[in-house]
Amino acid sequence: MLYFVLAFVAGMALTIQVGINSTLRRGLGNPWMATLVSFLVGTVGLALFLLLMRTSLPTKTAIASVPAWAWFGGLVGAFYVATTVIAGPRLGSATLLALVVLGQLLASLVIDHYGWIGFPEHPLSTQRILGAILLFSGVLLIVR
Repeated sequence: MLYFVLAFVAGMALTIQVGINSTLRRGLGNPWMATLVSFLVGTVGLALFLLLMRTSLPTKTAIASVPAWAWFGGLVGAFYVATTVIAGPRLGSATLLALVVLGQLLASLVIDHYGWIGFPEHPLSTQRILGAILLFSGVLLIVR
């Protein structure tokens, strides 16, 4: 149940993040600078958290065991933040996040089906496809 609550709260936080970063963009006058500042503040926050938790640094062996593609997650995050900073004020929060959730769902169905990027395989089923169709219908209602 904890993971359900965490995922729900993270979804709510993403909505708030879009508004915060859009306000930062207006203040700084540049979406790329706003994205950089957002990531810098997040990096400082995470560094302080790790210090407070007394987390040790990973070993060279642990670092070497990470696949090369896994180091680029931050670029995907930067793309997401920059996109929301640029598109959020034009689309509105509900439309933006409905499209984001739809994109996440469709990508996750494919990723789960094949078990890509470290996820366990969960084959497509009629129920999952129906859920995606219902979500797509919901997105259409929000976007119109």
